[in-house]
Amino acid sequence: MLQKRRLAYAGLACCIGAAPGAFADNHDEEEEIPFDVAEIFFELNDTDGDLGIHALIDGDAWKRLTIEDRRERQQLKIQVKGRLRQQGLTEIFFESAEPPFDELAPEEFFRRFHAGIYEIEARTLGGEELESETELTHRMPAPPEPTVNEVPMAQQCDDEEPGYDAPAFVSGPIVIRWPAVTQTHPSIGSPQGSGDIEIFNYEVVVEAELDELAGPDGEAFVSVFSVVLPPDVTEMTVPAEFLALTDSFKYELLVREASFNQTAVESCFLLAGD
Repeated sequence: MLQKRRLAYAGLACCIGAAPGAFADNHDEEEEIPFDVAEIFFELNDTDGDLGIHALIDGDAWKRLTIEDRRERQQLKIQVKGRLRQQGLTEIFFESAEPPFDELAPEEFFRRFHAGIYEIEARTLGGEELESETELTHRMPAPPEPTVNEVPMAQQCDDEEPGYDAPAFVSGPIVIRWPAVTQTHPSIGSPQGSGDIEIFNYEVVVEAELDELAGPDGEAFVSVFSVVLPPDVTEMTVPAEFLALTDSFKYELLVREASFNQTAVESCFLLAGD
């Protein structure tokens, strides 16, 4: 995956697979408040060949949170400790490890995370209960097929490997285009996910590594341009100001379907100069 924003949460005690019943007190007697956002979804990197499970949760400040699968088996438990417990949390995003397919085949991955309704519960600072349900499906979008100025996407972006084929352009503009994605993935996902698919949005991320701005650890500074597009928009022009930063770029095109499941491809291009 291209470089991602990482969210660090200090003061969390987090348990996987703990016993259910964290919020049993007066469960049936309380009026439950829904989360503002409660999404659990899969992400497929079709270029690298890996899968992960992600979640994005947002709502009133809480001190305890659990996620249960369709069989009411607890998958995640978070207990906020110390001074952070007094402050409470409102938003959390997580993503699982994403081992390559030769270590964890897609079929085995999906057997770990069954499709169905998942329940997210939390206890607010004031003792009220937050609760939402979200459907997890195995419907993965087909991989998008982008071009850069009508040139098909490069398959090998490591210039030290055989087959390096990053296309080079004399100058901008640089336009990334792709046919609309209308089907589920042809080989990854369960039979319940085959056929037509409803696209929620597309996201294009372009990265430029600036070696001259390397930090004390020697790592290059990475500048990122990112845009989220509605489902009827299937092209994006990279801003000239961004192209002026360097001459080597990597990009990711990600397609999300209605349940938030998403499939990404990665590629690259060069600016060869005049």
